[in-house]
Amino acid sequence: MTTPTPPPPPPPTLLVLDAEPLPRLGRLTGRARIEHADEKSLAERLPHADVLLVWDFASHAVRKAWPGDGPRPRWVHTASAGVDHLMCPELAASDTVVTNARGVFDQPIAEYVAALVLAMAKDLPTTLRLQGERTWRHRESMRVAGTRACVVGSGPIGRAIAGTLKALGITTALVGRTARTGVHGPGELDRLLARADWVVAAAPLTDDTRGMFDARRFGVMQPSARFVNVGRGQLVVEDDLAEALTRRWIAGAALDVLSHEPLASDSPLWRVPDLIISPHMSGDTIGWRDELGAQFVELYESWAAGEPLANVVDKKRGYVPGH
Repeated sequence: MTTPTPPPPPPPTLLVLDAEPLPRLGRLTGRARIEHADEKSLAERLPHADVLLVWDFASHAVRKAWPGDGPRPRWVHTASAGVDHLMCPELAASDTVVTNARGVFDQPIAEYVAALVLAMAKDLPTTLRLQGERTWRHRESMRVAGTRACVVGSGPIGRAIAGTLKALGITTALVGRTARTGVHGPGELDRLLARADWVVAAAPLTDDTRGMFDARRFGVMQPSARFVNVGRGQLVVEDDLAEALTRRWIAGAALDVLSHEPLASDSPLWRVPDLIISPHMSGDTIGWRDELGAQFVELYESWAAGEPLANVVDKKRGYVPGH
């Protein structure tokens, strides 16, 4: 008598924390049971998922829902470089693997920083304002070649920024969590800030970096220095930055990330002199969502095959180690 062939096991359940537009996951048809959740239904659906894709990377729903009852996904992937929006003590202490979108945003953010540096050096905000007023006012602008930059954050994004600024002829120092070849340690930060014409924050948000740019740090900088934040909003004490600009402790700043997003229309930051504010868009080039989706599909294929995953986050540190 022939023994019947057992049915194949069901495919893993992939739960997506949704945001519009939805990710393109057609390549996973038949290889994953794809379910969807929003902030309200996430806690209920988490115990039934093998994998969680945090497509809504602006949401804090994972951090709120994770400590609940029942089993949890074996793998969580966030479609962002930062992971502070989803980390909580329970997730950090679990066996769940967390990965991020490292590699997608590096060069776009570097290009954006270069654009901000050139815009401030060449006084483009004033040029556009005067054009709107139909005013012809000749001015001199700053040459960026030969100036100095201090980039805080030695991960892929920070390294891409440093490389792009060097291509403009800017002498660039990179500061990381630990000193090593080509990277300065945190103990050298104040000395480098005091010499820099451009200070770029591109660090992850951790207990060590939260609020690191405060009144003391802005006071260390030159009066001619400009500050750019493309890391996380909470790296900066925004009231201190506003005071530094108002009192002209520094010459200008640009924030692409804010402590609270979107920035309220009545926020006093809108009225701070010499401050450029953009809506968290430095890494978002045309087609970026497709790149994020394709990256996740490749990771899923590795995970399903039992192969090691790339971009594994050290949950205690809050970023991918090894850089």
